[in-house]
Amino acid sequence: MQAAVCHRLSDDRSGLVIEHDWPAPTPGVGEIGVRLTHAALNYPDLLMLRGGYQYAPPLPFVPAVEGCGVIVATGEGVDRAQIGTPVIVGSRSGCLAEHVVVPLAAARAIPAGMAAPAAAAFTVGALTAYVALVRRGRLIAGERLLVTGAGGGMGLAAVALGAALGATVVAVASGSAKLVAAAAAGASELLHIDRARPDFGSLAEPVDLIFDPVGHAGLAKTLRRHGRYLVVGFVGGIERIGFETVRERAIEVVGVRAGEFARQDPAGGHDNLAAIDALAAAGKLTPHIGLTVRLPQLERAFAAMAAGTLVGKAIVDLR
Repeated sequence: MQAAVCHRLSDDRSGLVIEHDWPAPTPGVGEIGVRLTHAALNYPDLLMLRGGYQYAPPLPFVPAVEGCGVIVATGEGVDRAQIGTPVIVGSRSGCLAEHVVVPLAAARAIPAGMAAPAAAAFTVGALTAYVALVRRGRLIAGERLLVTGAGGGMGLAAVALGAALGATVVAVASGSAKLVAAAAAGASELLHIDRARPDFGSLAEPVDLIFDPVGHAGLAKTLRRHGRYLVVGFVGGIERIGFETVRERAIEVVGVRAGEFARQDPAGGHDNLAAIDALAAAGKLTPHIGLTVRLPQLERAFAAMAAGTLVGKAIVDLR
């Protein structure tokens, strides 16, 4: 099968090779084999290629954690009637290939009305946004929500979910195209910033909740008293918030790891997926796909992610 395989870690992704005869995996007990039609890229994929993510798969490995396709094989203990079923799959790696093997529990039906490319790109962003805003952030209608990286896949998911929950969403991004996408996703206020020197002084008023996958310096100052700061990621660096700020401003700093939520609480993780799928079926959560490439053009997508020019998600068409 064709697959993108990381043979060695490198900052320039030179260790990533498109293989044309990579062995296809065989499902074991409780597993399914899926012929993938599309895979989606996420920032952790980029980090894994250079050894900068908390999860480090052993070399060689196939990157990408989400995709969609059709079940084509079943392992022992799985009903063969599942063969032919279209599914969304999630895995800690392996989706940049024509075939992937996952536990049956790691696959689920595609939400009603959702096309395959959107299905491939849906879960990571929407699930992170849901765990952050609902489970950890306790967002309620009428609150002001600030989203950084609002033109990226995860940021746009948070903008859309925040709007669906009745919040006033302030979208922060570094380019006009990203802000246009954020407005289309439901943002009420737009703030253009310089990535190198972000300035939040022009905000109309303080915010109740921050969704931050970037790590912008000085962002905590935008919170009102008793506000909550959701630490989602560190694309732009790690913001340092002193205990004195937390105490004096009476704010909460809240960590978010959506995947770990499900590993620690499988029943809660199932409920989270059911919630985002229901929102998708209702037309309230749809990923923005800014770039689609074939496997041989994979570097183009990774380069756009690394440069911060990608709007929304990048999709790899594996058909």
